[in-house]
Order: sequence, then structure tokens, then C-alpha cells
Amino acid sequence: MRAPTRPRVAVHKFSSCDGCQLAFLNLGEDLLALAERVELVHFAEAGPLDPDAEVDLAFVEGSVSTPADLERIQRIRRHSRMLIAIGACATAGGIQALRNGADGAQWIAQIYGRPDAVASLERSTPISSHVAVDFELWGCPVSGPQILAVVNSLLLGAAPRDDADKVCTECKRRNFACVMVSRGIPCMGPVTRAGCGALCPGLDATATAATAPRKTPTPTRWRRSSAARGSIRPPSPGASGRSTARRRRFWRRRTRQG
Repeated sequence: MRAPTRPRVAVHKFSSCDGCQLAFLNLGEDLLALAERVELVHFAEAGPLDPDAEVDLAFVEGSVSTPADLERIQRIRRHSRMLIAIGACATAGGIQALRNGADGAQWIAQIYGRPDAVASLERSTPISSHVAVDFELWGCPVSGPQILAVVNSLLLGAAPRDDADKVCTECKRRNFACVMVSRGIPCMGPVTRAGCGALCPGLDATATAATAPRKTPTPTRWRRSSAARGSIRPPSPGASGRSTARRRRFWRRRTRQG
């Protein structure tokens, strides 16, 4: 009797810090168990190299930041039945997207002795700006349990669960006391997307919004509530209008990306 064919999986890196790939490697024994259920045909950080292989599932880490990235992401999409973007770089452009509001050419000229040797796009953009993405895993970095949950769902023929709730719900599930209520400490949990397992509150720290803003964040309501409790200072009458405008642009941009 012929053995069933295992799904073919690839993990690709673009402009990023490799943190989301490390989430795979940090799975340890769970990664070995996963390797028995799927065939890892390309994962440079773990060993297998076949970037142009036809696969059932491709995980993509990193943003599109160079002309070569543009060409490569199109090729990966053509060779993949399903493509999943993982991490803040792949889903929103990442830290490198800070250059989007600046003169990138000027930065390169100031840093490199041979600016003409540096091939860089004007903007750092998420994967979904260039190809169809079937699912997104938010986080900086993503967590191992997030990855396993997605793969397990797909192996069972079910759609992965998009956990778009706020971090506060994860604190409740883990029986963590709300630091805003109990200690009067400002926390980004109410405006941050879930998925991290309330890692920071679990370490006696406040949520820092490392995952991503919720699709429908309410920063104004959060700020007023925090100010009412005295956990943050309300804006003074003489606060800079430019700072307020920057905050508003930030949240509008991140909401569109979410």
C-alpha cells in the first residue's frame, strides 16, 4: 500500500531579523514531530535548500525592500498553493518601514561609501502589497504555538483561526490581574491584537503592543480611561498639535495595515 504524501512546506526569508524563523527552531521537539507530518523542502535556517520548489504551504518572513524581493515574492507565490505571511515585517512592513516617511536615498548616501551599490526600494512594504496572502500571523516575533496552531488546522482541513481580539482577553484566560485596574499602570493591552499569550503581563510587565494594533483600535477611549485612573497624564492644553497629528496618522496607518 502506497504511503500518503506529506504536505510540502517552505519557509522563506525577506527583509527581517530572522526572529520569526527562530520561532520555528525554538519549537524543539515539536518541530521534530512536525517534520514527521510535513516535508520541509526549503528552510535555509534549518538546513533544506530548494527556494523554487513547488509547495503546498509557504511561510514568508520579512518585508519587500529590494528589487530582488519584488521578483522573488512573485515567484514564490506562483510555486505555492497557500502562502502565509508571518511577523510584523511581512504583515506591516516592519521596523524598516520607518524609512517610508523619510528620504531613503539620502540615508543611504550618508551611511554607505558606495550608495550606487545598494539596491533598495523607496518603501518597505508588507507581502500583501504585492501578492495574494492566504493568512497572516501577526507578532514581533510570532510565537511557536501560533505556528503550530495554524499548521495543525491546515492538516485537519480546517481554516486557521484569526485571533483578532485584544490582549486583555488573554490576560483573563490566564487569570492575570489587570495592571491598569489593580495598579494604575498604563498598558497597551486594550488596543493590541491578541496572539502572544499575554507574554508581558505574565512576566509582571505591561503589554507593549509588540503584536499589532487591533483592527478597530480605540486609542482615544483608552487614553481617556487611563487618564481618568491617573495611570497616564492627560494631554495639556499647550500640547503640540503636531504631536497629536502624528499620533492620529500613526493609528490610521496601522489600522489600515491591520
